[in-house]
Amino acid sequence: MTASFARDHLPASADLPDFIFTLPALQYPARLNCVTRLLDDWVARGHGAAPCLIGAAEHLTYAETQARVNRIANILVDRFDIVPGARVLLRGGNSPMLAACMLAVIKAGAIAVPTMPMLRARELAAPMERAEIALAICDIRLADEMNTARGLVPGPVLYFGTDEFFALLEGASDSFTAADTAIDDVCLIGFTSGTTGQAKGAMHFHRDLLAACDAYSANVLRPTASDRFIGSPPLGFTFGLGGMLLFALHAGASTVLLERAGPDDLLVAIPHYQATICVSAPTAYRAMLSRRAGHDLSSLRTSVSAGETLPAATFDAWLAATGIRLLDGIGSTEMFHIFIASPVERTRAGATGEVVPGYEARVVDEAGNPVPDGTPGRLAVRGPTGCKYLSDPRQKIYVQNGWNLTGDTYIRDADGYFWFQARSDDMIVSAGYNIAGPEVEAALLLHEAVAECAVIGWPDAERGMIVKAFVVLRPGYGEMTGALQDFVKATIAPYKYPRAIEYRSELPKTPTGKLQRFLLRQG
Repeated sequence: MTASFARDHLPASADLPDFIFTLPALQYPARLNCVTRLLDDWVARGHGAAPCLIGAAEHLTYAETQARVNRIANILVDRFDIVPGARVLLRGGNSPMLAACMLAVIKAGAIAVPTMPMLRARELAAPMERAEIALAICDIRLADEMNTARGLVPGPVLYFGTDEFFALLEGASDSFTAADTAIDDVCLIGFTSGTTGQAKGAMHFHRDLLAACDAYSANVLRPTASDRFIGSPPLGFTFGLGGMLLFALHAGASTVLLERAGPDDLLVAIPHYQATICVSAPTAYRAMLSRRAGHDLSSLRTSVSAGETLPAATFDAWLAATGIRLLDGIGSTEMFHIFIASPVERTRAGATGEVVPGYEARVVDEAGNPVPDGTPGRLAVRGPTGCKYLSDPRQKIYVQNGWNLTGDTYIRDADGYFWFQARSDDMIVSAGYNIAGPEVEAALLLHEAVAECAVIGWPDAERGMIVKAFVVLRPGYGEMTGALQDFVKATIAPYKYPRAIEYRSELPKTPTGKLQRFLLRQG
């Protein structure tokens, strides 16, 4: 028996983006379960004794990970009657157990619906209701909100971290044959992190998870089996799922999954675990720079930055401090992972990068026509992955004429590099001038007193809009509006300076660390 819910709720074929499979590595067979490629094949090839999932309390080899995944898959099928296509919500901090649960759901042919561990009951209720969840798998330490959510959307919950769960594991078989899934069967629904309002459910096929590995990871990140990943994004976020789990498994590497992975935690964990690849966001790298004294980061060979634009100042500072050129990149929940980024030898400070092999990208005007290099416009992308919203009218906004429109304003230069200007709704028009908020933010961050900042357009009777900055100062500094305004005028074109500055102790962010500028606009 197979649940047809996901296929029934895919967008109409006319509303789907164009999919292209130009790389030989993207030529997948018609039927394939992605966990077979990511896990089972490694064990079959004699890689079972190699380290795989590493946590604070346990280290699992590839063979041990496979055995655990198989036991959980058997529990799902035998005890909870989970059938291929059923949706299973997952909730917990990064850990080997959560990773094994997610892989087990997909191996059983079901659809993983990962969520952030810090979500509250009403926030959980939305994906539970919209995805018609058949089962939730949750860390017992997060039971309070999960139980409250069950009052809103009833359904069974399997709690891990309990004696009952470990007894189920012990009694389950460690042998399980991956469900016979089509490569274009849905295996994941990722709900957007909500920077612009109501979350949307982005559906992804088995081939999407593999394509991110065979396009971005294999050609840009280039991990090997000797690498050890570490980082901050949660597995409930597609950036974290790819960067903290899938890319490691695809390369036969290991990954360190920490529930607490803030800047201070990473500074301690990187040397402790001898991590070689760090995956995080610009804000975390900036924080680590200011606190790195006494911490040995020499094991790192590569650092990945995504989730928000990477200022040139942060790129340069990380390079000066560590000798590592940050790999910037842009991806989206809709596209599953990064589609523009350059390998280390081709990075340029301030540029997002070049198109990832396997993808196509261009900058277009409001009518969808390509604009000349050097001209700002909307970023349009297509490739082996693409937007497939779960029954959402916004599909027609994100996908137009076969292209995915990410909502970002970019400039493409003559060398093929893409330079982020702003989210399309973050472009500030003031007295006839187009001003990109992130450019002003990057200038402010060059000042020694500024720890964090966010820039938006603010209504103004005279100029239509003015540039307004929200600034978090470093300890020991007081308000210095005039000095910061003069600094920006001296750093970028004077008309771009913030005519208003408001000081905050912190800025509103999503659980994944993205600035929520829409909350600042609300006043």
